[in-house]
Amino acid sequence: MKHKNARILIVDESLFMRRMLRKILTEAGYDVAGEASDGASAIQRYREIKPDLVTMDIVLPDVEMNGIETLKWLTKIDPEAKIVMVSAVGYEELINEVLSVGAKDFVVKPFKHDVLIKTIQRVLTNRG
Repeated sequence: MKHKNARILIVDESLFMRRMLRKILTEAGYDVAGEASDGASAIQRYREIKPDLVTMDIVLPDVEMNGIETLKWLTKIDPEAKIVMVSAVGYEELINEVLSVGAKDFVVKPFKHDVLIKTIQRVLTNRG
């Protein structure tokens, strides 16, 4: 099954990174259905658009609602949420933590475009 029309929510505090991700994902045929720059907005947008997948940075502007806390909230709202963390902060313990609390995968910045797209395809294809 192809997932090219999958709806994606991009969560990153950097406008530059959101624009870059939008360009990469759109060129790959995905529907970027929304963007958010912080955890509270991410939760609100998730509820509104019900995306097929979320790309999210760990570093978000609100210390109390960083990417890990937002990840926990999103997986409470939707235990089946498909979330790929995309972050420059990528040491092994942190990657293991986000995977243990619900992220489906982790892509370390900077990344090659094809690595991100292949990761998203794999997550969308896998159930659960």
